Amino acid sequence: MSGTDSLIPPSTEVENSVALKTDQVENNTFSSKASSLFDEVVKKNPFFAAGGGLMILGSALALARAGIKSGSAFAYRQLLIDLEIPSKDKSYLWFLQWVGKYPNRSSRQLSVETSFQQHDNGSVTTNFQFVPGPGRHFIKYKGAYMLIRRERSGKMVDMTNGSPFETVTLTTLYRDRDLFKELLMEAKELATKQNEGKTVIYTSWGPEWRPFGQPKSKRQLSSVILDESIGDKILEDVKDFMGNGDWYFDRGIPYRRGYLLHGPPGSGKTSFIQALAGHLDYNICILNLAEANLTDDRLNHLMNHIPERSILLLEDVDAAFNKREQTNDQGFNNSGVTFSGLLNALDGVTSSEETITFMTTNHPEKLDAAILRPGRIDFKQYIGNATLYQMEKMFLKFYPNEFEKCQQFMEYCKTVDKKSHISTAQLQGIFVMNKNDCDGSIEMIKQVYK
Repeated sequence: MSGTDSLIPPSTEVENSVALKTDQVENNTFSSKASSLFDEVVKKNPFFAAGGGLMILGSALALARAGIKSGSAFAYRQLLIDLEIPSKDKSYLWFLQWVGKYPNRSSRQLSVETSFQQHDNGSVTTNFQFVPGPGRHFIKYKGAYMLIRRERSGKMVDMTNGSPFETVTLTTLYRDRDLFKELLMEAKELATKQNEGKTVIYTSWGPEWRPFGQPKSKRQLSSVILDESIGDKILEDVKDFMGNGDWYFDRGIPYRRGYLLHGPPGSGKTSFIQALAGHLDYNICILNLAEANLTDDRLNHLMNHIPERSILLLEDVDAAFNKREQTNDQGFNNSGVTFSGLLNALDGVTSSEETITFMTTNHPEKLDAAILRPGRIDFKQYIGNATLYQMEKMFLKFYPNEFEKCQQFMEYCKTVDKKSHISTAQLQGIFVMNKNDCDGSIEMIKQVYK
């Protein structure tokens, strides 16, 4: 035995051992009593035996879950903010185009947008753009992290085109909410910049206007050669209308202007309208009155919701109506538009204002007088086949240095029977076929222009 152990009296060791045994006995007694109490209260209690305890436990868990959920929702409302962009909103396509080109994005689910364009010479240009598909994506915009959720409805479908409704939801911190507007403005500027120097062609898609294909390069007004002074006269009238809005409003006159260009096919009616839109920095909305399932209400809605700075073009209006009756030609008997519905859309109580409408026809004699009256058609212009003036201008346009050849060609044309006609479209086609062969063009034209 060590010296330290010898300092502890034997009686003290005995007392400690007894105290330890006493504590163990008391603990065992307490555990036994607690177990007996649990058996009495829970196991032998009929309420708990019938499942009441489980019900209380489940209720407690449900309350705890609801509390956590409410707390999370409260924290979400206080810290985060959502912005929903539905597919029917104009900014939807702007945003997808913008985010598709955004460099700092994390996307594992992609969708492809294909643009297909066939050129006049038969060549085809195809472009692919990858945009975030349905799912979750992350971007970092101006130092702020944003969650993008693109969701596609499996139940709600747009009945006009059969495509499902979609929404894009942006989520970020509440403090960064002002970035939403900056982002959308940036997307709009990107879309606008891509269309600079181009003319957007819109067509009806259900109850709304949508771009058709890729924007076209603006056509120079000088590229369409009409007969002497005709183009200048139409342009002057359009500019006079655009610059006198107050004059119309002060006199209570509806601020709209209707034009009718009539003449044989291939005379340049539609080409001139396209060039005019490019000169004015306007877009074109093409509406086919013979479109299947087009109704009076939808026609009125479309004409009242034309995109800003756009010309409304109704091509071949005689193909839909012969006088007041719908034509029976194949492909033109499915339209639900009535003649009175067309008149009301052009000049009725609910008709639109601040619009420029162009109509074209090859057979003006088929149009009823009601559609030709002022207020619906304010300016009528005949555009015919190629005149001597047009032939000379077009010849020098394609062969700018062949003045002697042009003079010889014009002397021949002056001797031809005036009843023989050639359209400007035919003339242009001959020049295109003989790009570098002036004599070949002359010989070919002589065969046609007899």
